Amino acid sequence: MDHLVTEARNPASVNLDELTPLQLVRVMAAEDAKVAPAVAAEAGAIARAVGVIADRVRAGGRLVYVGAGTSGRLGVLDASECPPTFNAPPGMVVGVIAGGPAALTRAVEGAEDHPDAAARDLAAISFSPADVLVGIATSGRTPYVLAAVDHARGLGAFTIGLSCNPDSDLIPRVDLAITPVVGPEVLSGSTRLKAGTATKLVLNMLSTGTMVLLGKTFGNLMVDLRATNEKLRRRTNRIVREATGLDAPSADALLDRCGRELKTALVAHLAGVPADAARDRLRAAGGRVRPAVGRNGHAAVNGSADLVLGIDGGGTGTVALLAARCPGGWKLLGRGESGPSNRQAVGTPAALAALDEATDAAFAAAGKPRRTVRAACLGLAGAGRDGDKDVIRDWAGRVGLAATVDVIEDAALLPAAGTPDGWGVAVVAGTGSMAFGRDPAGRTARAGGWGYLLGDEGSGYAVALAGLRAVTRSADGRAPTTPLSARLLAACGVDRPEDLVGAVYGGTDRAALAALAPVVLAAAADGDPVADGIVGSAAAELAAAVASAARQLGLGPAFPVALAGGLFVSSAAYRDRFAAALAARGLSASPVTVVAEPAEGAVRLALAAAV
Repeated sequence: MDHLVTEARNPASVNLDELTPLQLVRVMAAEDAKVAPAVAAEAGAIARAVGVIADRVRAGGRLVYVGAGTSGRLGVLDASECPPTFNAPPGMVVGVIAGGPAALTRAVEGAEDHPDAAARDLAAISFSPADVLVGIATSGRTPYVLAAVDHARGLGAFTIGLSCNPDSDLIPRVDLAITPVVGPEVLSGSTRLKAGTATKLVLNMLSTGTMVLLGKTFGNLMVDLRATNEKLRRRTNRIVREATGLDAPSADALLDRCGRELKTALVAHLAGVPADAARDRLRAAGGRVRPAVGRNGHAAVNGSADLVLGIDGGGTGTVALLAARCPGGWKLLGRGESGPSNRQAVGTPAALAALDEATDAAFAAAGKPRRTVRAACLGLAGAGRDGDKDVIRDWAGRVGLAATVDVIEDAALLPAAGTPDGWGVAVVAGTGSMAFGRDPAGRTARAGGWGYLLGDEGSGYAVALAGLRAVTRSADGRAPTTPLSARLLAACGVDRPEDLVGAVYGGTDRAALAALAPVVLAAAADGDPVADGIVGSAAAELAAAVASAARQLGLGPAFPVALAGGLFVSSAAYRDRFAAALAARGLSASPVTVVAEPAEGAVRLALAAAV
């Protein structure tokens, strides 16, 4: 155990027995202040855990905590608080402690050292593959906990390890590790202190986050409760008042009409429907209040009527614009950015976190507290299918994003942002490429967008890759020499064509390769025939995609065109080559608009939905 951080001596408290009470308290307070940042550093892992737990519980599984000593007691405590707080069935969250119930109030010496007891204890609660097991061991080496996660994983259950030591024995044995490293304790080895506090914080997040995802809250109000005593009856009345704006007598009358069912009362009032219809809505919405209220709720749930959100999210980044309607149009209030939000590329937890972060940043830039807006439009890469859209709508409902939420594929933002009347053909040439058309009747068509393996012709990635391939063919003597070779070698930071292998295959992502496309464009502009051929072919591919989308919609030889993506935005020469390729097909782009901020299209669509 000598290598464990939690067992190390803390230099801040080596003279602990010589301190005055005030000095002792200050030392402990200073050390405790390190706990929250350590837990926050594990936000990504905790968020993923919450998503997995909610999915498993929604499907009939359980959340099971397993621990010994302080860790076990904290797990049992968190489990025992879920039924009264969230009206959760008593068996939904279960705490198992080494040594059994007796270990809750007194130490059962040696209980943690009996790994064979773990399987028996899990069998006693009928642990199954549908459950999620959270093994809690601040040291990361408790035999009872290690045996429990091994047993659970062997059954096929999802396992999570919660410890406070890096590189612990627990980490490689679980599907997901949460490891807030809080450092040595004030009292050496007494992990009921900082490590215990960190454990409690993480368990708070796991259970509360799960219950929120399961629809047991409305905003930050606990709405899934039964008023079994006077205190809870008063709380129920207060929640109705806060959610609806009613006074106390009116809130009581509403609850009486709804059989004292809090959720039913909220939906009945906010959606303007009778109690039976409210119950039907709740059943259809899986017990969640916000989606049960729907788009036709009253002002209390409709949020700020003057505000809308437009979000553009893709595989590179996410932009959120907070805007307000004003005479003659709209006014930008705040702009927020975050990382990629393409679920297919980064996964659901990371994508939703990026949407949250960009939204928070937009409100912060506007100097406004975040609140529900009147309407939001999210144009997202990887959200073309109904199932993908449902995931985003579900998130938007949980966080109270907007009263009206529309989720569309990211390319659909471009006609709204870059054509006079919202129809025409938009063509993207960035890391990827595609064409998206909309006719005056609202019909849509697309061409391209098959991804870098199957398509993306004319994109920055395709242009750069063609340039690099020209360099390698030239080096082999299979193609003419080209000045492009020296330019691309320099851009990649290598001296010889042979070194491209390491530069390209050594972890360089598609976005980084696509960033080499301007080098090819510059070489073409300087008269390099090889580079010129690459650029000409790329522009012709984009023109072919536009022609296909226009043909599917029956657009005439002239129609509005919106250009987007890094290559089009940054290179007038590439725009000219595209226009020439389009003209060679007998088509004319009129007018042509370069869209530097596709999220503006999302704002316009949100404003239209908010009418």
